[in-house]
Amino acid sequence: MKKICVVTGTRAEYGLLYWLMKEIESDKDLELQLIVTGMHLSPEFGLTYKEIEKEFKINKKIEMLLSSDTSIGISKSMGLAQISFAEAYDELNPDIVIVLGDRYEIFSAASASMIAKIPIAHLHGGETTEGAFDESIRHSITKMSHLHFTATEEYKNRVIQLGENPNRVFNVGGMGIENIKRLKLLSRDEFEKSIDFRLNKKNILVTFHPVTLEDSTSKEQFQELLDAIDELKVTNIIFTKANSDTDGRIINQMIDKYISKNPHKSVGFTSLGQLRYLSALQYVDAVVGNSSSGLLEAPSFKIGTINIGDRQKGRIKAESVIDCEANKSSILKFFSKLYSKDFQDLLKGSKNPYGDGIASKKILEIIKSKDLENILKKSFYNLKV
Repeated sequence: MKKICVVTGTRAEYGLLYWLMKEIESDKDLELQLIVTGMHLSPEFGLTYKEIEKEFKINKKIEMLLSSDTSIGISKSMGLAQISFAEAYDELNPDIVIVLGDRYEIFSAASASMIAKIPIAHLHGGETTEGAFDESIRHSITKMSHLHFTATEEYKNRVIQLGENPNRVFNVGGMGIENIKRLKLLSRDEFEKSIDFRLNKKNILVTFHPVTLEDSTSKEQFQELLDAIDELKVTNIIFTKANSDTDGRIINQMIDKYISKNPHKSVGFTSLGQLRYLSALQYVDAVVGNSSSGLLEAPSFKIGTINIGDRQKGRIKAESVIDCEANKSSILKFFSKLYSKDFQDLLKGSKNPYGDGIASKKILEIIKSKDLENILKKSFYNLKV
């Protein structure tokens, strides 16, 4: 049996990997190994490993001690994680490691796998996020990896542009669309009960993460967003909190303070989980902030996305995504656009550019077809000019 080791460090990433892990688990020729790390093991971020344990056996928990969101603290966490990943791989001896995305804990997982001479399959490579250091991490993981599964044809071409052989790069579509197609989402009443909060005439879902390549802008930018939200009428707000990037705690403290002052119209969660999060997208008018979910999943629900600032700059976007500067006047201007008849009509015909929702089956078929024992050596692929 091929041993397939999947690494997850965040709630959002776990949701994207869920169906792939289910496919691996149900395949008689494969053994799923699961390593959980990062925010999953942090009380501050909801100890989400407990939700994972309801569905899967966790083989290893890699503690990163996320007690700091400073640059020094994160660098120390990355070093500690790499040591622990090396030990975990030595014990589990997987045939291939599957990682997704661009976060620093995944960089540690990939680095240890590369040194251990274990092949790496990388999901969602080739994308750009010019406002975050995730950009550099993602491309670095691409160069350490041996199989590549991208979300669009443009991203596939970008991975090839980085010198990866086209025979190892596959456009399978975005992982998030599969959740939308395969999960039975909650009714409005079920959703309201699950969050203990009543929806209003208008509703928005707000997720704002630090822009990690900018110095000390998180507080100022998020305050501009809160000031804009405060002027909205008959609108309820569902906040999902920031991740463990530098300055993430500042944003979360501001969310808590806002909710304490406005409990009648706002509610916040460290983690909604995939079922509640995707169910929320059925009933809100827009995703507001700078989360990738506003680009990857929200368009499938024919709702708007107000994408603030530069964190997601460079990503492929549906017509439903409105790019917006991180100041109050710009945000309010685009709220007006969101509710305009022209934009609401546009939403009805908008399409999600991230695929058909069967990525997991495609990925597994390709991995099973590959000779993993002879995949480690790579030649740089030069583009023909």
